[in-house]
Amino acid sequence: MFDQPRPNRPLTATPFDQMLERVRYDGAYPTRERAAEVVHDVLAALGRQVTGDERVALAQCLPLEAALALAAQVPDGEQLTGWGFVKDLAARTGSTPAIARWDAGAVLAVVAALAGPDLLARILGGLPDGYALLFGQAQLQQPRRQPQARREPQRQHQLAA
Repeated sequence: MFDQPRPNRPLTATPFDQMLERVRYDGAYPTRERAAEVVHDVLAALGRQVTGDERVALAQCLPLEAALALAAQVPDGEQLTGWGFVKDLAARTGSTPAIARWDAGAVLAVVAALAGPDLLARILGGLPDGYALLFGQAQLQQPRRQPQARREPQRQHQLAA
């Protein structure tokens, strides 16, 4: 006897399967199931932070299963900083902040690649500081302008003739 192909077995990987394999490889997760759990947790946390048109556009870029994890969450009224996002993820998953940071980085780097640079810039523009590094991007700071001292208008003295 020899092995027969299973009739219901997909011949090609779905976009979500490809996403999971990328997250599994980048995050060094031991199983596909662990990678799927991390993807769901991180996208659910992101879904509580991203709002408006960027949320809709991001969901359209993601594979269906990933988009559902993102869109199933109601956005929080208060946006968290990047560090607050990591702490919240750690609290919700019962992990440490270091593990939550690793998980967020593994998933959000893949999300950044799927979203593309233009959408990613819009998403980061709508989030507080600290998210760029989670997405694998540089966190560029705008130089702070020093308030300029007020200058008194120079008075011109007229000489009496």
